[in-house]
Amino acid sequence: MKDKKYKYEIRLAGSGGQGLITAGIILAEAAILDGKNVVQSQSYGPEARGGSSKAEVIISEKEIYYPKTSNPDILLSMNQDSCDKYFNDLKSDGIFIIDTTFVKSVPTTNAFAVPITSETVKVLKREIFANIVALGVLCEITKVVSKKNLIKAVLNRVPEAFKKENEKAVQLGLKLGKKVVKTYVKTDEISADE
Repeated sequence: MKDKKYKYEIRLAGSGGQGLITAGIILAEAAILDGKNVVQSQSYGPEARGGSSKAEVIISEKEIYYPKTSNPDILLSMNQDSCDKYFNDLKSDGIFIIDTTFVKSVPTTNAFAVPITSETVKVLKREIFANIVALGVLCEITKVVSKKNLIKAVLNRVPEAFKKENEKAVQLGLKLGKKVVKTYVKTDEISADE
C-alpha cells in the first residue's frame, strides 16, 4: 500500500489473551526469513488476560540503533482501548488497521476497518486464530513481509496439530486484507467532483 521504505516500526495492540505477543514474534521471524534486521519487544498490563498487551516490531534493511517504537508506521488495534491509547502515536502518513469486532469508535476515516475476530469465528469457528488472521491482513495491506515467509514463520511457531488451521487463518487474513485494500479510499484522495 505504501511506497517502499527501508524501515518500518509496527505496533500490534489489544488485550491480553488475544495472542498479540505471539503475533509480534511471528512477524519478526517472517522478517528475519526475508533477510531483514529486526527488533521485537513486548509489554503486558498487570493482568495476564484482559489487561492491555502490545508487541512492537522494527523491521529494517539497515542497522537498527534504537529498539523502541514511539511513532509507529503501522498500528494494528484489536480492541477499543488500544485504539484510544495509541492512535495519536501513529505517524501522520501511517497505516492504521482496526478490528471492527471490538473497535467501534475510530478517531479517523483513514483506517483499514476489518472484522478480524468475527470473520475468524465465522470461518474457523474459534477466536484463538484471530491473531494469525490479523497478521495475514497486515501482510496483505502493508507488504512489510513476504506472504511466503509469513506462512513459514507461522508454521514454525505453532504445534503440529494446529498447523492446518493456522495456515487457513493466514489465508483468511490475506483474503480479508485484499478485499479491504480493493475498496479503501483515503478521504484526502476523493476529489470534490466525485
